[in-house]
Amino acid sequence: KAIRAAQSILWFDLPPKNCQRIVVLGAPRVGKTNILRRFLGEEYEEQYDPTTEDFYRKMFHIGGETYQIDLLDAASERDFPAKRRLSILTGNIFVLVFSLDDRDSLTEVREMLNEIKEAKSKLQKSNHLARFPAVVCANKADLDAQRVISTLEVMDILGEDAPFFEISAKTGAGLESTFAALAALGGLPNEISPSLHQIVPILTYQSMCIGKRGMRRGRHTRGLGAPCAAVDPLAQRPSFTSDLRLVLGSSTKHKKPEKCQIQ
Repeated sequence: KAIRAAQSILWFDLPPKNCQRIVVLGAPRVGKTNILRRFLGEEYEEQYDPTTEDFYRKMFHIGGETYQIDLLDAASERDFPAKRRLSILTGNIFVLVFSLDDRDSLTEVREMLNEIKEAKSKLQKSNHLARFPAVVCANKADLDAQRVISTLEVMDILGEDAPFFEISAKTGAGLESTFAALAALGGLPNEISPSLHQIVPILTYQSMCIGKRGMRRGRHTRGLGAPCAAVDPLAQRPSFTSDLRLVLGSSTKHKKPEKCQIQ
């Protein structure tokens, strides 16, 4: 009950720049879930369990401002183009993951980059392919013996479409640079990186955002301590209906769309 009460008062309006949705895409078994676990401040998990769909919400208190980052692991959408397209259209930042021991997973990332470009361009009604904030993670850099893809090959295939990082979700190598790039792309403070903030219970986080009399503190209140964050244990992905309304609202801002943008 205490958690639900805390959650009920965390739902206050944030400026759009302080609220971002990160969509994680990639082939199966490339390590997407463990990258998310690292971002959430959790430990690497050795056992592989196929992800259906996971949605997480991490809230930050940095420099007197509050931030909300929603994370969508869209693993199950690989075989559902319309569902995947909706996730792409509602995403603000993208993390595309492949494995250095799986050449096909790199090909899939290349195709996903093109799919995101086309979807975003269509939403913006642009004749030119849209640019969008994204990072590409080449995971399993710790498996030197099983590596089948060279750095030069990756750079040749991906070009300059997105920053590219060789990482290991298992050892943590390269993740700090990846998270720093995500922060820069999203216009977020660098302190969103897990090593630069403290994880606190959700009730502690709530107390930092609410004044003694239950009044919300101003977003720019200073002197509230070191950067911290809390993971919302009850976060649920917004319904597909609300996401669709968001997409349709965006596409009708200037003129009525000819057809639904997720098709």
